Formats: sequence, structure tokens, C-alpha cells
Amino acid sequence: MTDVMTSAGVSTGLFIGGEERFTDDVLTVADPAKPGATVGTAAAASVQDVADAVAAAKSAFPAWAAMGAEERARLMAEAIAGIADDRDTDAAILSQENGKVRFESWVDALVFEIRWNLALMLAGEVDKGHTLPVVPGAIPVNTEVAYQPLGVVTVIVPFNWPIAILGAALPHALLAGNTAIVKPPPSAPLATTRVVQRVAEKLPPGVLNVVTGKDENMAGLIQNPDIAKVCFTGSVNGGKRIMEMASKTLTRVTLELGGNDAAVFLEDAILDDTHLDRLYAAIFDTTGQICMNAKRVFVHRSRMDELVAGLSARLEKAVIGYGLDDGTTMGPLHQSAQKAFVEEIIQEAKDAGADVREFGELPGGDLAGGNFLRPAIVVDPDPQLRVVTQEQFGPVIPILPFDSEEEAVRLANDTWGGLCGSVWTGDPASAQRVGSQLVCGYVWVNDHGATRLDLRAPFGGMKQSGFGREQGIEGVRAFQDTRSIATIDPDALAGMAH
Repeated sequence: MTDVMTSAGVSTGLFIGGEERFTDDVLTVADPAKPGATVGTAAAASVQDVADAVAAAKSAFPAWAAMGAEERARLMAEAIAGIADDRDTDAAILSQENGKVRFESWVDALVFEIRWNLALMLAGEVDKGHTLPVVPGAIPVNTEVAYQPLGVVTVIVPFNWPIAILGAALPHALLAGNTAIVKPPPSAPLATTRVVQRVAEKLPPGVLNVVTGKDENMAGLIQNPDIAKVCFTGSVNGGKRIMEMASKTLTRVTLELGGNDAAVFLEDAILDDTHLDRLYAAIFDTTGQICMNAKRVFVHRSRMDELVAGLSARLEKAVIGYGLDDGTTMGPLHQSAQKAFVEEIIQEAKDAGADVREFGELPGGDLAGGNFLRPAIVVDPDPQLRVVTQEQFGPVIPILPFDSEEEAVRLANDTWGGLCGSVWTGDPASAQRVGSQLVCGYVWVNDHGATRLDLRAPFGGMKQSGFGREQGIEGVRAFQDTRSIATIDPDALAGMAH
């Protein structure tokens, strides 16, 4: 790939049909920590560029689909080899365009490779169908149930963990025999484009394509009749728009959307340093901008003070600053509009008389005016406040007491979302009992958070957190169609006639 370095930083192109393509129109990528600073530019695809990407993927599909899964896995293993060689650079770019600390950006890229290789381990299952047995006395038919790829799929990822999130769907789609077009986030496209292009260059032309650009030119990634499926990760409102657009062509969708995850601390919860560190990360990683972060903490009233003190002690050590600076533990919010929203719901809680505790010092110098916020906890707020009912997607968490297990379950489930949840207890039976009642797609026990996922397990939401599953063999099947081939035994059928 060609890395074009400019005075403004790195510049990335489109990658369509095995060829890099630059455009006169570009996306300017801002640094969320430094007002007025630019990280680089990304090509801005035209409507025709998008159509070309779909056509390239469609052209590559028959040969790719005709391979066995084991052969596709071999080519995919070769394509991912060496991906870590540029990881330090990828992480530095992602940290600047996203805002999060360098280590999180490094892990972001690492998880993509891990998920890719875990998907390849499923190659032996991809083409494995099954036979339905003949039922005595029924029509004598042997039915083979098999799987086939869908065609061209679009994978759309968000700004917060774009490379890692891509790894939850892209390798599964390719392994299943589909060809793909990846759309990185317009506000943070650079690192993702670099990583995907390095993989795409090693695959047959058109199997994997990358398109960046403005939303108004992207409709063809969803509504082109040659798009078989769209896999979208992002906000609830974004998911609604994707679903509405896809309905015009009955394009299938998998939606992994926002959450309002509950962490439930029972009376016997273990609140030592290990568990409090896990909770802190589950809330404040990526400055709170992760869909599966804990967004509401419910704690037995008898343990309330202990938990608040434990979180406060960790927040007092928070260092707010530039993501690439040594010692920084919390970067800026990615966009100024989100900063304004989080400030608004914190102020609303204060105005309502809630106990709001803020921590850390905002940076100055060239970071003054960046999208920085002091992290906060809101102790025992009115449950109707927006800091409780809406997804904050920022460094603030409400902590609410409960008196009984039944009340905790009711409060945890009393929300629009159902992505993840967690139960914290010293008793495995209690964990199973409460966890099985949470209406969400993934439940942790004594843990929570994106870095704590079992990357082999199916992942996805319930309610307005979306539908469909990624990861595991379920994630592969999500990119396949089921086909039944029934063969009648004519001799047996003739015998039945007598």
C-alpha cells in the first residue's frame, strides 16, 4: 500500500478491486484533543466509487465462494501474516484520530488479529451440513441441509474500537465465502483503512475492498441490489437509519447497537482491589465510549458506601490528557457534540440535587478546549434522570442502591437496551440465578467490559441493542443461507402406494 505523508499527517485512499484509488475530495480527520489540529486525510468516495466497489466485490464472489472453506482459510491466514509489523504506527494514528490512550489503540489492533485467527479455526465447520433421517411411514425423502454464502456484504464500523469491532464480523463473512466492502468511520478512518488494505492486498482482487467517504455518497453500500447483507455497529439511531435504508431492497442486516448495561452487585459481592479495578475499567475505558461498558451500577444498599469509596479512590488517580502522552489514563471524548451531551446530563443531575462527584484536572496548553471532561460518579440519583435512562457514552456513571435481589433484577431490566450485563457475587448459584434473568445478550460474572469478552462466544444484543450475532460459528452462519436438498426414494415411494 502507499502511505502518502503530508504536512497534515497520514493520507489514505480507497481500495477497490485490488487497486488503491485516491480522490480529489477528501475527509479531513480532526484531532479531538487539540482544537484545530488535523491528523490526516482520507479519500472521500463518490457515488461511482461506491458502485465500483460493489461491482468489484460482485465480480470476485463466484471464484471465492467456489473455494472450500479450508482453502479460503489458508489464503486468509497468509493475508493476516505480518499484520503486527505496523501495529505501533497503527496505534499511534488511531490514538490521535480517536482520542483514546495509546495502549487501548494498540489492543484495538491486536484484537482484530486475534478474532481473525479464531475465525479461521472454524473452517472445518463452515461447510458442514447435516442429513435429516427418513421418518418411517412418511414420504421417503433424504434431505441434505447445507449452507451457502450470501454474496457481497458491507461491514460498517464505529469510531470507538473500529479495528477490533471489524474483527468480530469481517473474517467470519469472508470465511463463509462472501466478498466484502468495509466502511471505516468517517471521523476516524485512517488506522482502520491502513490495516484492512494491508490484508486486502494479499487476497484475490475484489474479495476485500475499503471505501471511506461522506454519508451522502454511501447509500450504495446498503441499497445497491447486489449488496446481500449489511453488518452495522453503532448507535441505536444509526441502526434505525440503516434498517430503514435496507428495507428498500430487503437487504439483510445485523445490528450491534448501543447499550445501557447494568452491573449488579449483590450483598455478598467481592469488593477487593481486583474486582474494583475490573469495575473501573468496565466503566471508564475509552473515556466511557464503549457500547458494552457498564452504564448503570446497582449495588446492595449495605455495600453502597464501600463501592463508592473504591471507585472514588481510583478516579482520584485519573490523569486526563493526550492519548499519546506517557501517564495519560483518560483521553478526550471523540466529538464535541458528545461532550456537550454528557455535560448536559451531568448538569441536569446536579440541578436535580443529585450527589455528583467529579475527579481529575482538565489539561491546558494546546489541549485547552479539547473534548475533555472530568470523570464523575452520580450517587443515588433519581432513576428518571437521563444519566440513568440514557446511554451516557462518556465518563460518568450512576450508582443506585437496591434492597432485594428481585428489585435489582427489575431495575436492571427496566431499560430500552439489552446488550450486556454483569452480576457480582461470591456465590455461583446466585450468579446463575440472577444472570439468567437479565434480558441481554451477554452476561459476565464478577467482571464486565469489552476487554473481558470471550472472543469465541456469540455476541449481540436484545431489545433496541440490536439483533443478530457475531463471533463463533453463529457469527459465520449469520453470513450464510441455509439450503435444503430433498431426494425422493422412488422405489420406497412406489412401495408405499401399494
